[in-house]
Amino acid sequence: MKIATYNVNGVNGRLPVLLRWLEETKPDVACLQELKAPDEKFPLAAIQALGYNAIWHGQKSWNGVAILAKNRDIKELRRGLPDDDEDLQSRYLEAMVDDVVIGCLYLPNGNPAPGPKLDYKLNWFDRLTAHAEKLLAYNLPVVLCGDYNVIPTELDVYKPERWVDDALFRPEVRTAFHNLIDQGWTDAIRKLYPDERIYTFWDYFRNAYGRDAGLRIDHFLLSPLLEIRLQAAGVDRNVRGWEKTSDHGPVWIEIK
Repeated sequence: MKIATYNVNGVNGRLPVLLRWLEETKPDVACLQELKAPDEKFPLAAIQALGYNAIWHGQKSWNGVAILAKNRDIKELRRGLPDDDEDLQSRYLEAMVDDVVIGCLYLPNGNPAPGPKLDYKLNWFDRLTAHAEKLLAYNLPVVLCGDYNVIPTELDVYKPERWVDDALFRPEVRTAFHNLIDQGWTDAIRKLYPDERIYTFWDYFRNAYGRDAGLRIDHFLLSPLLEIRLQAAGVDRNVRGWEKTSDHGPVWIEIK
C-alpha cells in the first residue's frame, strides 16, 4: 500500500495539479491538507473520476483536510480532535482504510510567536499527543501524517539560524514534536534516511525551490505495527516545480 500526504494549498485553485499528481503517481491513499474550501465546494466528482473514494472536513477560506482511497472503502472514525468542542478549525480527520488507521492532520502554524497563535498551536499539539497515546494503546497499525508545521532538527531546514524565532522551529514546538514521537512513534523519513537533507516545503519567494532552500515539515509518524511494514518513503519534489503548484511537495510511504 502506498500512502501519501500533500498540502495542496487550495484544492480547487490547484485541482489540475492534484489530479495530474494522482494520475501519475497513483497512491492507494492520499491525505490532503489546506483545502481552503467549505464542504459543499469539495471537488468530489473530479476525484471520483480517477477512481478515488473520499471523505473530507472542509472550512471556508482556511484549513480543511481530506482522505482519498483508490478503489478502497474508507471508514471514517473521527473528525476533529477530542477535548475542545469549541475548536471550529478543520484540522484533523481519521479513518480506517483496509487494516490501517490513518490520521490526516494540519497542525497550526503558530506565527507570530510568541502570542495567542503559538498558544493555540501548543494546545492543539497537547490534544494531538493525548489522542495519539490512546491510538497506540489499541495496538493497531496507525499512521499520523500531514503538515505538522514543525521543523524537527537543524538537518530539516535550510539555514536554521534564520528560523530560531519562528513558530515552526521554536524549542517548545520541537519539544512537543519529540514528546509525541517518544510515545513510540517512528518518523518514517528519518528511519530510512537518518542523515540526508530532505525537504517537503519551499517558499514561493526568493526562488526557494530553485535554490533548494526548503524545510521538512510534512511528516509520517508510524505506530510499531506499521513501522515494521515500512518498505520505502520519499518526496515527489518535482511536483513543486510544476506550474501553479502548491508550495509543498507530496510525501509518501510504501508499506507491506
